[in-house]
Amino acid sequence: MLTAIIDYESGNLHSAEKSFQRMAREGDAGEVVVTDKAEVVARADRIVLPGDGAFPACAATLRGQSGLFDALVEAVEVKGRPFLGICVGMQLMAEWGREYEDTEGLGWIGGEVVRIDPADTALKVPHMGWNDLVIDTPHPVLEGIATGDHAYFVHSYHMRVSDPAQRLAHVDYGGDVTAIVGRDTMVGTQFHPEKSQAAGLRLIANFLAWAP
Repeated sequence: MLTAIIDYESGNLHSAEKSFQRMAREGDAGEVVVTDKAEVVARADRIVLPGDGAFPACAATLRGQSGLFDALVEAVEVKGRPFLGICVGMQLMAEWGREYEDTEGLGWIGGEVVRIDPADTALKVPHMGWNDLVIDTPHPVLEGIATGDHAYFVHSYHMRVSDPAQRLAHVDYGGDVTAIVGRDTMVGTQFHPEKSQAAGLRLIANFLAWAP
């Protein structure tokens, strides 16, 4: 069993690598590698796409590595490999990003990535720090995670989904802010599971054991 964390020069992957490797050891879920090689992504049993920064830059960098991008799309769309997007990696699952300019996403989740607009003007953007998850739709990756569990966020944009059934969880930040999306063999978290302590590690372990 091989889990590939895709390295396309979008953020520091050290803490994600360590968290996934730890949970893989504890759950006997095989090997976890950080890779920028298309051939590794092509043979991986499950795929993680992280991402920090702006949607247009991440999308351009990912698409700019054509072999890697093609291997990702084939693994997820054709082979149906379990996929987890994290932070901007989750946002890239949307049809469109509206950060700075209109940028096409992967189109795996219907919706668009828009700026957070809290109803309470005292709430600052970016949304930064701990917030309580509200589970909208049960999912195997959320087993053992309940409404009220904490997750760690750092972002100014979130995904506004077209189909409410594809929003698995949200948080309240002067209104609903999407926290987890999913459909078929794909899930994505706006928060960083590797920085979200017990709930985050549980989600990672669940993903590594998920067999959709």
